[in-house]
Amino acid sequence: MERVTVDFAKSCGKIKPMNALNNGPAGSRVRKTSNFDAYSAAKIPFARLHDTSFAGEWLVDVHRIFRDFDADENDPKNYVFGPTDIYLQNVEAAGTKVYYRLGAAIEHGYRYGTIPPKDNLKWARICEHIIRHYTQGWADGYYMDIEYWEIWNEPDCTNSPTDYPCWQGTMPEFCEFFVTVFKYLKEKFPHLKIGGPAIATVWHEDFCELFFSSIRNAGITPDFISYHRYGKTVEDFKESVHKANEWLEKYGYGDVETHYNEWNYVRGWQAENFIHTIDSIKGLKGASFTTGVMCALQYEKIDMMMYYEGRPSGFCGLWDSYTYRLHKGYYPFLAFSELRDIGGAVKTECDDYLYSAAATNGERSAVLLTYFNESDDAEKYKKIKLNLQNLHLKEGEKIKAEVLVLDDTHDLECIRNEIFESGNIALYLDMPLYTTYLVRLVVI
Repeated sequence: MERVTVDFAKSCGKIKPMNALNNGPAGSRVRKTSNFDAYSAAKIPFARLHDTSFAGEWLVDVHRIFRDFDADENDPKNYVFGPTDIYLQNVEAAGTKVYYRLGAAIEHGYRYGTIPPKDNLKWARICEHIIRHYTQGWADGYYMDIEYWEIWNEPDCTNSPTDYPCWQGTMPEFCEFFVTVFKYLKEKFPHLKIGGPAIATVWHEDFCELFFSSIRNAGITPDFISYHRYGKTVEDFKESVHKANEWLEKYGYGDVETHYNEWNYVRGWQAENFIHTIDSIKGLKGASFTTGVMCALQYEKIDMMMYYEGRPSGFCGLWDSYTYRLHKGYYPFLAFSELRDIGGAVKTECDDYLYSAAATNGERSAVLLTYFNESDDAEKYKKIKLNLQNLHLKEGEKIKAEVLVLDDTHDLECIRNEIFESGNIALYLDMPLYTTYLVRLVVI
């Protein structure tokens, strides 16, 4: 019998926003189909706006808002804000905060937005006006509470040794660009969090050495450092966090906020491995993987995670691209939002291939756990003893345990209710591979 132990007396800080997404709600007013209600119900904390332009030609990217780089950046007439205005308002209407990526969507074919600017400082001034439009009302704009502004995306991304789909310049040119833009924007907006650069992988040794040495030599400290990972095991993601923190400590940025702001399951990028990847993302395996990563990294040194992606697409495990019917991958986000609502994280310990996170506020508690193993030869079933220790009860109080399951036949539905008179209890759970449980605990 396998074990998961939760000690509600051992606080581990707060439940972090590990259930954020790339991109906001989508849908069609004409066809009256949308994922807005489901998006809102999941209480997504942040929506990072990257590859948003795949959903609309005029959206978000700097070169799409400011179409002619040779035009006067001080003239509001040279900006196309309307489509992005609507998009950002929809994100906020869903109860989600915007996390704005300044730059361009990935370009696998024709390259335009990922070509380095002719003038880095002018590009920074264009970004200044975009920020002022959305936070200070410039050009008939808004006063939105947009805290995070990310400079660029994956400058080190490679399709091949000579094919860089996100930055067409050299790596030294990128570092010069980043330093120039960061200094300018931070001077103009000291109250905002300016950071980046959305490193494709912290295992790119040459780029990371160059980038971190460049910003250190320039005497700047980004408000956050962002990086990405696609992998097939939960341990892949933990290892990348550890590697990222090694870079940060080495260059004196150990206290800087860090964001894993693109991630998802990938067994491989080609042929049958890629087909398996896309099928898994949209099924129960993908849901279990998502749960496992969010739970495990809750206890690692990282501040936020943003799944790629919320926009209906091949990499979206939450909803169908056309009908917006919910996939199994939606429910981990809904479940994790309950932990965030409760607030206080507590210690959990798990046997191999079991992943859990737990929260309490004294009156309400909850445990989220899953069984994920990437191997095709993995054991198909486990019997779990869930030990719940040190739940606080006053004389005469009891604990109501509600057990919800996400599996082949249930979509985070309640299958058991039990009453306990002690703050130290055990629940026995049947755990087929890729099953996820949410256990709600309420003092009555």
